[in-house]
Amino acid sequence: MVSALGSLLLIGGAIAPAASADTMRDREWYLDRMQAPEMWKTSTGKGITVALLDTGVIPSVPELTGKVLAGKNFVEPQLGAHKDSDGHGTAMAMLIAGNGANGEGVKGLAPDARILPLTVFGSSKESGTNSVPALVAAIRYAADSEARIINMSLAYESFSLDEDEQADLQLAVDYAVKRGKLLLAGTGNRGDKENRAAYPAASIGVAGIGAVDKTSSVTKFSVSGPQVALAAPGDEIPILCGGGTPGYCKSNGTSQATALASASAALIWSKHPSWTGNQVLRVLMNTAGKPTEGAIPSRYIGYGTVRPRVAVLGNPGDPGPADVNPLVAARSPKKSASPSAPSGSGSPSNASKPSASPAGSAQADDGEGVGAIVWIAVGVGVVVVVGAVLLLRRRAAGLRR
Repeated sequence: MVSALGSLLLIGGAIAPAASADTMRDREWYLDRMQAPEMWKTSTGKGITVALLDTGVIPSVPELTGKVLAGKNFVEPQLGAHKDSDGHGTAMAMLIAGNGANGEGVKGLAPDARILPLTVFGSSKESGTNSVPALVAAIRYAADSEARIINMSLAYESFSLDEDEQADLQLAVDYAVKRGKLLLAGTGNRGDKENRAAYPAASIGVAGIGAVDKTSSVTKFSVSGPQVALAAPGDEIPILCGGGTPGYCKSNGTSQATALASASAALIWSKHPSWTGNQVLRVLMNTAGKPTEGAIPSRYIGYGTVRPRVAVLGNPGDPGPADVNPLVAARSPKKSASPSAPSGSGSPSNASKPSASPAGSAQADDGEGVGAIVWIAVGVGVVVVVGAVLLLRRRAAGLRR
C-alpha cells in the first residue's frame, strides 16, 4: 500500500504554530508580494475550475463555502470527495480559492475560482492498494470535465513507479494536454536529501513547480532538476493546523507552491478565457521572474517565479499557438533539453536557498509571483505528518510518491 507524505510534514520543521500577534493577512506575505489586491480589481479567477487531485476537500470550512463541486473519489467511491481525513487537499483548496472568511481565514490567490475535488488517496491503510491507478483515472476524468487546470500537489519518486505505471501516467497526461488542460505538479521536498526526480512533475507536458521563500530564493528542500518549469511561494505559508490543533500554522513545501501556481494560472485564464492551457502556460513562463544567473531554464526555478500580475495588469505578450505545449516542444523526454538533475520529496522550509547554486534565486520584483505546494510519497510504510495535513498512502512496493 502506498504512503504519501504531505508537504507540511514535520521533517525538520515543515509546519509550526503561527505567531499569535500577527493577523492572517500578515501571514499571507505572498499576496502583497504578488500584488494580489491590485490583480483582484481585474481578475479573481471567476469562471475557472481547478481540479484538485488530492486527499479530498471538506466544503464546509468557512473559506470554501459554495466553492467546492461534487467531485469524485477514485479510491473509496462510497465516501465521495467531500471527506478529507488528512487535511492536505482542503488546505490546498483554500490556498487556491479561499474566501478569507471575513479576514479570519485563508484568502486564496484566486478567490472566485471553483474547486473540483478528485480523491486519489484513501482514508486508511486498508482503503486501497495503489494510488497510481487512481491518479491516472483522475487525470483522465479531469481532462473530460469542465476544469481547466489540474493541480497535483503530490509526487512519486521515479523509483517508486514501474515502467508500465510511468507509461500509463504519461498517456493520461498526453490526453489531458490534448484536451487543452493545464497540468501542474509539485517537484518534491527532499531537494536537500536525495533530490530524486518525481512524477507526475517529471511527465512530459506537466509543469513541475519548485518553491521559493520571502527573499525570492529557492528553498533548500525544493527538488531541483530539468523537470522544474516554474517556481512559486512555498515557505511560511499559513494553513489549518489540523491534527486536533486549533487555528492556523505555518507550512512549507512544493505542494503549497503548486497550489499558488495553479491560482496564478486561474487569474490569467479568467481574464483571457479563450486561451488554451498551452497558451496560459506559455504566458506564465514568459512573464515569470527570471533567474538572476545561470542558464534558463534553471534547474532550481525553471523559467522563473510566477508573476501573474504581469499578465493580468499589463501586457501578457504573445500566448503562442493554442495546440502546442511549450514544455513538450522544448523537451521531449521530459525536459531533457533543460538543465539537469531530478527531484524528490518532503523536507522543512526554514533552510532556504540552495547553497551556491548559480540559478538559486529569481530577480526581485515588487509583484513577483510565487506559489504552490506539494506532498510527496515517501519511503516504506506510513509517515507521520505534523499537524493537520499529511498522512497519505504509499505504494505497494513500499516506495514513496
